Order: sequence, then C-alpha cells, then structure tokens
Amino acid sequence: MLDIAEELNRWVEQGRDFAVATVVAVGGSAPRQPGAALAVDSEGTAIGSVSGGCVEGAVYELCRHALEDGETVQERFGYSDDDAFAVGLTCGGVIDILVTPVPVGSPVREVFAAALAAAARGEAAAVARIAEGPAELMGRALVVRGDGSCEGGFGGHPELDRTIAEEARAMLDAGRTGVLEIGADGRLCGEPLKVLVESSVPPPRMIVFGAIDFASALVRIGKFLGYHVTLCDARPVFATKKRFPEADEIVVDWPHRYLESTDVDGRTVLCVLTHDAKFDVPLLELALKLPVAYVGAMGSRRTHEDRNKRLREVGVTELELARLRSPIGLDLGARSPEETALSIAAEIVANRRGGTGAALAGAHIPIHHDGSNTAVGRIGVVA
Repeated sequence: MLDIAEELNRWVEQGRDFAVATVVAVGGSAPRQPGAALAVDSEGTAIGSVSGGCVEGAVYELCRHALEDGETVQERFGYSDDDAFAVGLTCGGVIDILVTPVPVGSPVREVFAAALAAAARGEAAAVARIAEGPAELMGRALVVRGDGSCEGGFGGHPELDRTIAEEARAMLDAGRTGVLEIGADGRLCGEPLKVLVESSVPPPRMIVFGAIDFASALVRIGKFLGYHVTLCDARPVFATKKRFPEADEIVVDWPHRYLESTDVDGRTVLCVLTHDAKFDVPLLELALKLPVAYVGAMGSRRTHEDRNKRLREVGVTELELARLRSPIGLDLGARSPEETALSIAAEIVANRRGGTGAALAGAHIPIHHDGSNTAVGRIGVVA
C-alpha cells in the first residue's frame, strides 16, 4: 500500500472512500512482491498493481465488493487447470491478497492516513495489520513512525499492540516488508495471527565519486533505479549541475573527506569512478570499513592490483578488501558509458537481490530471488 502512498494520500485529503488490495505473500513466479497494492475508489477509479496485469480484474472486483459490504478479506490466487485462465494467472505463481475497505469514518482510516501522509512526505513509516486471524481484529491497523511513536492498535489488546509495534519498528529499521506469525496474545502461544508489516523508508543513497562521462550515465541509471544520487568530485570545473543535471546533489570536495561527513547506511552504494590513487586510496580505506551495501571501484586489472597493494600498505585487511567489487560491474562486454553504467547497475541489483548474474535462459535458477523483499521476524515468519 505504501508503494502508492502519494496517490492514496491525495484520495484521503479529497475525502474519497476506497478499498486497497495488498500483496501479503507470493510463491513461484509471481511478478509483484509483498506490499504491492491496487486501490479502487467508490467511483471505480483504480491505481497501482498487484500482479503486473495477471489478476488485476479479479482483484478490482474484490475491492468494489469490499467497499459495498465493509468486510476485510484475504484471497489466494494460484495456478490450476480450472482457474488459471479464468483470472489470468498463467505464470505459475501464487499470490495472497489482503483487501481492506477504507471508507471515511472507519477505524482504520485515521491510521492509514497517518502512514500514507508520512510515506508521501518521504518519511520513514511502517503500518501493521492483521492478514489472517479473528474477525474482530481484521480491518484494524497500527502505524509506527521513524521516531518510534505509534498510532492505532488492535482494539483493546495492549500486549498484542506492544509486540506488533516492537516487530514493526525492527522491520522499519531494516526497511523491510513481510509477514509475521505471532500468537493472538502477543506471545508465541495462543491462537496464531499473521501480521502484514509494510515499511516505507526514504530512497537509498547512491554516491558516485568522479565527475567523468561514465559517471553521468551512472547517475541517470541510479535515478531510474530509485536511488537518491550524489555526485562528488574535488574539481569544481567538472562537478557542475550542467554536466550532471539528474543528480540530486553535487558535492565539490575531496571524496574521502565528504564520505567522512555524510550519512550512510546498510542500503547505500558507493561507486568509485575516479581511478586515481590520490583519491581512491584514502576513499576506499574508509569506505571498506563502513556498513554499506556495495563498494565498487573502476579501473583496469593492473589498476586494481596496484590499488589493492596500496590499500594493504595503509592497513586495509584482506577481509575488508574482499568487499571491494573491482573492476566494477558485471561482464557484459560493455564499451560505452551507458553500457558500462548498465553493467555496474546490474551488479548492484544482483548484490542487492541475491542474483548470480548468470543468463536465465537454459539455467535452472530462480527468476525471482527473495533477497530483502521479505522479512524474518524475531517471533516467526511466514514465507
């Protein structure tokens, strides 16, 4: 649901009644991941998607029906000889969908409104709701904000509220969406509940060091992939908005000095394109010690070997060096800046999602990898 927060937030501000269908869990070759949503208002307008087209029509009708009867329901769409072509799910996957009506004045409306407003502003927020459990708990929700504050709850169950809030905070910190399985009393015992927790966090950062033509192409593809992209170079004549119009931020500073002063996290990717030892060595000495998702450096194999030698001389360990992706990118036979940017982006995506980088044709490997899309809770997990 939070993946369409801007549009849904406008619907809330406009006072529209709507129902939202959210992917709870997937199996096989389902094209969308948990958290993907389709919303339908009382006039029949639809936004979003839960299956890339496979079951949109059937889910649309579920939303219309939920608006009429006010009931929260969960439905499973899966492949079988009888129903595959009836709903269009011919890819062999299974999708569990949670449909929640959100009319004006409903208990869940205020909670959803708080989560949608925060997500639309680019702030961190997580919303938790019961995907499977007693009828009296369905249609309720709890939102956790980035500062740890909460709003909403599950109707007079303080222990359940506390437990779900703690789990939602942990998943928000990791930027993850997934399903928890807990007891209805908030502990391991009791009637089991399945709780969908959706997290919305600010875009991950991509920091590109080196204002060269390859960097211009990488900035563009970084934006396409949804990163907040910063371009950093110590040379003001090259690091300009005119040369890098699509960068969110341009910083003129020595790369290592900027990296020391800026915030990074476990989703940040660092792309070092300077291939100049006076910039690379102090920058990578620092970068390889930081808890970031990816560190890649451009250069020939000779440059790579020389750079590794220099890094060892300044105390970088073999374990730290093993984190360095160099020469940067996957082997695509790339030549142009755009092709090179594509090979770098492909490596970043493979690293993020757990892909192998191998061709899918003729290979017996999954098309979709779970990677960071599903979350393992401390109390339990539903695949």
